[in-house]
Amino acid sequence: MQALIDGEVVILDGGTGTELERRGASMSPGAWCGPATLDNLELLKQIHLDYIAAGAQIVTANTYASSRIMLANAGLADRFEDLNRAAVQTARLACDESGVEGLLVAGSLSHMVPIVAGEMGSDLSRTPSGDEMDEAFGELAALHVEEGCDLIINEMMFHPNRIPHSLSASMGSGLPVWVGLSARQGENGEVLSFTDEFDVPFAEIVQMVAEFKPDSIGVMHTPSNIVGEALDIMRAHFDGPLMAYPDSGYFAMPEWQFENIIPPAELADFGTDWKSRGAQIIGGCCGLSPEHIEALAPLAKPA
Repeated sequence: MQALIDGEVVILDGGTGTELERRGASMSPGAWCGPATLDNLELLKQIHLDYIAAGAQIVTANTYASSRIMLANAGLADRFEDLNRAAVQTARLACDESGVEGLLVAGSLSHMVPIVAGEMGSDLSRTPSGDEMDEAFGELAALHVEEGCDLIINEMMFHPNRIPHSLSASMGSGLPVWVGLSARQGENGEVLSFTDEFDVPFAEIVQMVAEFKPDSIGVMHTPSNIVGEALDIMRAHFDGPLMAYPDSGYFAMPEWQFENIIPPAELADFGTDWKSRGAQIIGGCCGLSPEHIEALAPLAKPA
């Protein structure tokens, strides 16, 4: 946080779940990438190491899709402890083995709920109650504390009915909290929250999140060509450090579709623009790999 206060840029890693898939790990039909951890510990560690070698200063644990809500959907609720502790411990082990000083481990916490097979939209018939979300998200946040995460990143926040449950859990942990919001473009070119159940202006989601007073907010899991305008909207409502880490390709549950992935050099050009708009935490999300982070890494150097 002191580096951010001093105006520095720090480099976040890239997609973890999608990189597991790209390297051959099987994705769970009920819970996407979360269950892949235990069967792929060495592969997961190598992915973290590759991101560190590419220049990442923050390593994100593979806990995005492993709340008890998602694991129960896959019939794996009893593996909650094993999966999530192994994910955080593997991220920490990679940091230690890298020999690079000053690395941070971020625990990922999403408001992901069951998704319709072959699609990317939520299964509305299986949406958990508010109490269920409070319990599940609080449980995962507590585990991040117990396992020594340096911060929590609430990732892919986009649904106004779920965001308060996810953020309340993280803010109650006592750890620094960064929040990644996801956006899409409306029919008239306007920036909207990612949810496709109804249209929500992105500015409304930003204002909702800013009221929680997190340590940072940003745009993630969003096409690169939308990120700049979304950052400008954020800056109008939040004066803390901003993040930018886009996706590339698209999702069809339970697999990422690696189509038309942005070239690393083109991503770096976008990154330069995001830095000029105030983004200080820059990295990648689904579909992006170590070569993309390597292309972004020079942004951390003073101009």
